[in-house]
Amino acid sequence: MPSHERTTPPRVGLQDQPTSWTDDLPVCYLSGVGFSTNQIYREDGFRREEHEFEDRSFHFRVDDVYLYGLFDGHDGARASNFAAQRMPAELLLGQLNGKSTDEGIKEVLQQAFNAVEKGFFESIEDFLVQRIHVHQQLPEGISGYDAARQFPDLVDQLQRLDMEIAGGTTATIALIRDSKLSVANVGNSRALVCKRSPEGMLRVTQLTNDHTLANEDEIQRLTQLGLDPEKLCHSRKLGNHEVYTRCIGDYSVKGGYKDIEILSPAVSEPVITEPEVCSIQLDESCSFLILMTDGVYNTLVDATGTQHVNADIASMVASEFSVQSTLNGVAQAVIDRIVRIHHDSFMTASNDVKQLCQKRDDMTLLVRNFNHPLPNALSSPTSGGLHLPLSGPYNQARNNESPSVFPSNNNNIEATPGGLQTKPIFVAKALFQVGAPLGALNKTLSGTNTNTVMSGTFQSTRSSAYTSTYTSSNDSTQSGDQGLFNSYRNRSIHHTIELDEDGRIEPYVDFSDFYAAMAKLTDSQRETLDADVKPQPTYETINEEAEAEKVAEKDDSKDDGNVSQ
Repeated sequence: MPSHERTTPPRVGLQDQPTSWTDDLPVCYLSGVGFSTNQIYREDGFRREEHEFEDRSFHFRVDDVYLYGLFDGHDGARASNFAAQRMPAELLLGQLNGKSTDEGIKEVLQQAFNAVEKGFFESIEDFLVQRIHVHQQLPEGISGYDAARQFPDLVDQLQRLDMEIAGGTTATIALIRDSKLSVANVGNSRALVCKRSPEGMLRVTQLTNDHTLANEDEIQRLTQLGLDPEKLCHSRKLGNHEVYTRCIGDYSVKGGYKDIEILSPAVSEPVITEPEVCSIQLDESCSFLILMTDGVYNTLVDATGTQHVNADIASMVASEFSVQSTLNGVAQAVIDRIVRIHHDSFMTASNDVKQLCQKRDDMTLLVRNFNHPLPNALSSPTSGGLHLPLSGPYNQARNNESPSVFPSNNNNIEATPGGLQTKPIFVAKALFQVGAPLGALNKTLSGTNTNTVMSGTFQSTRSSAYTSTYTSSNDSTQSGDQGLFNSYRNRSIHHTIELDEDGRIEPYVDFSDFYAAMAKLTDSQRETLDADVKPQPTYETINEEAEAEKVAEKDDSKDDGNVSQ
């Protein structure tokens, strides 16, 4: 069956190889991951996958080093799968020893990216050699049409080999060591850091640049190589794949770029592996880190037309912190919400939005908590607030403070100068001021006995095509089973359970009448009751030994009869 027709649900972690050396690395429990496979929608509500799941990720902690990676593959999962398994080996086996400066860490990260790509091309080297051998058998200068007519077998071999060597991946790596965060990136996956200002506002900064044809710096770099910027922008592609100007793998736009007409004038490989690296110091203002593939933010943009997608997603993450009990739950809840918004837009929106939302890509979201309260955390290592990081600050909220500050809606989002070059810092205004007394907070909330309340509206800027309003709190005003579950759990946590003199909890059912009736029973009545309540089989029991004895007796009688005759 062709790959584009496969509908078998993929399994994250079930990669080309059944086991990997990274399986033995300790997982970082200060982080969580959520994901959703790509989907094509149908009018009747059914969905199917367009291709296999191509995203990969990891989140490890080795001694005082925290390492996170996100990879979005294209043309298959070969490259993303390889990079996710190889990258930790290039960073966690002593390469960081003695590297304490920003330049030293940057050098290690760049070397790691180069080593991963070199290893990937070595893994497909046999296919590359076969491709060269088959290609040399075709007459020089022959067109593709003539080759297909005159040498169909050779063309079929080339197509099969092209499928084997096809594919590349984005790569976004976050490294935390000695209270410093370093991020390296190629492609268009994003890293966002969210900080809380002294005024209680959540500030969202994009730490990565999108390496696409929409990036002016990348267009300038390609122009210096001899490529026509107008043709590049008009084609909106580099070869036959996505518009990545930097990635790991993808031989067609690297070693084989001369075979692509629009790229052939370049004096060197137009698509490169060199990552852009930035570093920031972590402090008590840092709330959490987000790594996400382009499928996450593009899906929300297509459905709502938002102009502040980074701030919207950060708002969703912040709101889920007050509802979920684990970091995996936080990340997955955000993914599920975006998926629902996108699918609802397809089912209810106008023709233009409906066309945009016919399908969506794979989605993966990784959240790393620094200092954001998780009030509903269970006694589990995935809660994120129970294992304090050695290289990242952590500060529990004081009892007289509201545990966090949450954005209300898109109308309250401001853009302020700063960030990486043209990347703005989005500021989401707080509902409450940090340090506000609980009494004043409860009064503001009109008597509701909660510590945290979030509300927000995500509305399309195109029209009223789609509007999704969410409200949540720590009381029973939440909707659905999740709200009821959290409400019950919160009541059980905050109320002390009293024990009797025997160390048992107070019964919630009165059995005194039952015990009195049992005491009045006679011995015969007790025997009858015991027989009645004893479990009985639904079939007639068979005594195998007795049946065997009967068969033996019959055989003996037959033998005796034969003898007497």
